[in-house]
Amino acid sequence: MATRENFIIDTEPVPPLRDGEIEIDTKFVSLDPAMRGWMSEAKSYAAPVGLGDVMRAYAAGHVVASRHADFREGDAVVGVFGVQSHPVVDGARALKVDTRQAPLERWIGGLGMPGWTAYFGLLEVGQPKAGETLVVSAASGAVGSVVGQIGKIKNLRVVGIAGGAEKCQYLTEKLGFDAAVDYKAGNLVGDLKAACPAGIDVYFENVGGAVFAAVLKLINQNARIPLCGLIADYNATEPRPAPNLRPLLVKRALIKGFIISDHSGRAGDFQRDAGAWVRAGQIKYREDIVDGLEHAPSAFLKLFAGANFGKLLVRVSPDPTRRAT
Repeated sequence: MATRENFIIDTEPVPPLRDGEIEIDTKFVSLDPAMRGWMSEAKSYAAPVGLGDVMRAYAAGHVVASRHADFREGDAVVGVFGVQSHPVVDGARALKVDTRQAPLERWIGGLGMPGWTAYFGLLEVGQPKAGETLVVSAASGAVGSVVGQIGKIKNLRVVGIAGGAEKCQYLTEKLGFDAAVDYKAGNLVGDLKAACPAGIDVYFENVGGAVFAAVLKLINQNARIPLCGLIADYNATEPRPAPNLRPLLVKRALIKGFIISDHSGRAGDFQRDAGAWVRAGQIKYREDIVDGLEHAPSAFLKLFAGANFGKLLVRVSPDPTRRAT
């Protein structure tokens, strides 16, 4: 498990702009489980963050200076800008967004990377069909909550797995899930079986561990499992015992891992559909916002204790030189 001592808050002057670069006044920084993987030296889809480097993160803000022809002062932008208040980046790394359609923070949440992940993971990998049963773990979180709501739009029976009665109530009463299972209640397999009387056709996996093992017992023939994350294992110090994979064989199920960057060129498809769903009130979103860049390291640790409720963001304080490394 990461600790507060793994991070430092540093102060540096903002570097001068070179041709093609922009300076951004960051307003919100996204805290995501993937950041834990970026802190590891294990081989992965992205190079690890080097010791002493700015911590990698998605962020949103406004352009305050530009030497790039496509950007001007005041433009709202999102991108992988890091946990820092005034990044200077190549303009090719920034995406302009329209804050008239949605608040700035939503573009790194429900309309940003977590939303893209939900959309492409469910529809491209999960291949859902109307009337099927969809189960999603970490269902009240940034990705899971959108997965479930898209599932309802596509006429699926949607069951969410979350920790605690409050989160489960949120899923059914606010987001329209058909049922919610509290994995902390002590009867995960039994409660899940009761919530899925016809079995499970699509399982959107965010967690791994005991939750994954419980779901495998209930999958149907030709089930599909989009593998998005394994947060239960991110801080493991040794390999965990594998779940019984026999159901995958017997049920001829498909499990496929995916990385959202594989679909980055199709963000417009998601924004078109999600924008319409948000305007129609079919997708709702919840943010868990922590104030102050200096609190980013401590807030990040909430992700691994299930202490956040919704998309975890840091609202950056106005100090123009502070950055976390």
